[in-house]
Amino acid sequence: MRYIFYGAGAIGGTLGARLFEAGREVVLIARGEHGRAIAAHGLRFGTPEGWRTLRIPVVAHPGELTLAPDDVVVLAMKSQDTEDALVTLAPLAPPEIAVVNAQNGVENERRTLRRFANVHGMCVFMAGVYLEPGVVHQHNPRHGAICDVGRVPHGTDRVDELLAADLEAAGVRSSAYENVMARKYGKLLTNLGNVVEAASGAGAYRSDLSERARAEAVAVYAAAGIRPERFPDNLRVAMHMGEVEGVERPGGSTFQSLARGAVTLEADDLNGEIVLLGRLHGIATPVNAMLQRLALRLITEKRPPGSIPIAELEAAV
Repeated sequence: MRYIFYGAGAIGGTLGARLFEAGREVVLIARGEHGRAIAAHGLRFGTPEGWRTLRIPVVAHPGELTLAPDDVVVLAMKSQDTEDALVTLAPLAPPEIAVVNAQNGVENERRTLRRFANVHGMCVFMAGVYLEPGVVHQHNPRHGAICDVGRVPHGTDRVDELLAADLEAAGVRSSAYENVMARKYGKLLTNLGNVVEAASGAGAYRSDLSERARAEAVAVYAAAGIRPERFPDNLRVAMHMGEVEGVERPGGSTFQSLARGAVTLEADDLNGEIVLLGRLHGIATPVNAMLQRLALRLITEKRPPGSIPIAELEAAV
């Protein structure tokens, strides 16, 4: 199988690099300065095992590729960019092509199912970092990150089994998982504090405000009949961090987007998902609604990461 990573940042760049090093056929789709840097100099990839430069094939647009039915396209852009990517991909790809959603949130799979039948979800627990063009680092040692994959809405097939086996061979913990969306709903609970961390710094991720956002989500899930699978304790042990020479992990995905000067954040697909479910099922979600507005404020006011005291956010609810 050929793996095409549509989006080559912290997740797509890391998974593509790991698979490429394991001898799998990989192509990256990367726009702008990031794509040009990879094309000119290779992907500079750092892990606890060291730094190396990988000459992974890269294109700026999927139209530069001839997509085949046995290709696997991994969507690794931010959730808010998925719709545009699918609009671009749909007329270029065979209808039976496998599309894997490796993003945060739970709406991307629904978006993808509107255009493709062979859809898979990937639940990603990985400490990847993308802050500068042409450079990605992963702060998990080999087999320190977990990326389970399964069909949507449920089940597994040959694509899941082969992808999981290839990821395992590449040093990423993975299994073909029967109910991957239950796991992704569980992962969403861990992402509800992302914008708090972006606004107030790493220590705010586990603040009381973040816990209140998660409590709202648990209540909403119960009203909606959603049974999330919490991140199991044995996987918490398996996912561990390591040092990458010369760099630190500054924060999670929303923190990194803000640090790069992104013009949108993923809160609409994270906190906004809880707000949506709350409105559909008559459950108040004031904390998540405030955090969704906070993401818009961070962008419109061009606030740097960590610039808003957590006490100010708590007072806003």
